[in-house]
Amino acid sequence: MRRSERIVRLTQTLLEQPYRLLSLTEMADQLSSAKSSLSEDLSIIRDVLSKEGTGILETHAGAAGGVRYIPRIPAWQVQDFVQEMCRILADPERILPGGYLYISDILGQPDVLDRAGRIFAHIFSEMEADYVLTVETKGIPLAVSTARYLHLPTVVVRRDHRVTEGSAVSINYVSGSRRIQTMSLSRRSLPEHSRVLIIDDFMKAGGTAKALIDMMKEFKTAVAGIGVFMSTSEPEDKMLEDYVSLTTLAHVDEISREIQVSKGNFKLSDKER
Repeated sequence: MRRSERIVRLTQTLLEQPYRLLSLTEMADQLSSAKSSLSEDLSIIRDVLSKEGTGILETHAGAAGGVRYIPRIPAWQVQDFVQEMCRILADPERILPGGYLYISDILGQPDVLDRAGRIFAHIFSEMEADYVLTVETKGIPLAVSTARYLHLPTVVVRRDHRVTEGSAVSINYVSGSRRIQTMSLSRRSLPEHSRVLIIDDFMKAGGTAKALIDMMKEFKTAVAGIGVFMSTSEPEDKMLEDYVSLTTLAHVDEISREIQVSKGNFKLSDKER
């Protein structure tokens, strides 16, 4: 196999399996190549990923060692994505009766889900979560995309209990619209003493996220972080403080057909800007 072909196949394998520790011995057998040659190839790939800001290659020594790809996304791509989302979301045609904003179509686009998931994976990469948790239904695709880049399983909290899921924990909570709602999670879906990353599509007062945190206490599970695609600027005092949003909905005026959407509260380090 020519070196150029080998590098392409190595890169494809790494990009398709983020956060998974890949054995150099197994890859050498698959590519019919010496481990020393693979190490040189991986060094080239590592330099390119680092230069472009699109990822990190971690090398683990020892018999059980290997290489692991950690996805990253350059700051300019994050900023471009958020600006694009703010522009699209500010379209007056998205205003629904009651001052609501229609975003379901955006969260059904594969490229949007892919980039948003990659951003969340970048932001929460050091939180050491074991699962990505969400509540049905619109937040599921976003959670799955994030879980893919973190190489984690996804757990979905249901709006009602299903017999096919066995015994479950159910709680009542007050949503952002001040309605009493119920959520349920099968006891078999989440081991006790895990760490979860909560990902959702929208946050107003934070009632749903607060309910998820309360439910995790029933599972003796820690919440490593909370990420939402869009939060609202009002109410300013939400039921929780520690969360990350990609965009912020500041104002919707049904009469003037005006929408104000801005960058969320996420932060990039000085090195990443």
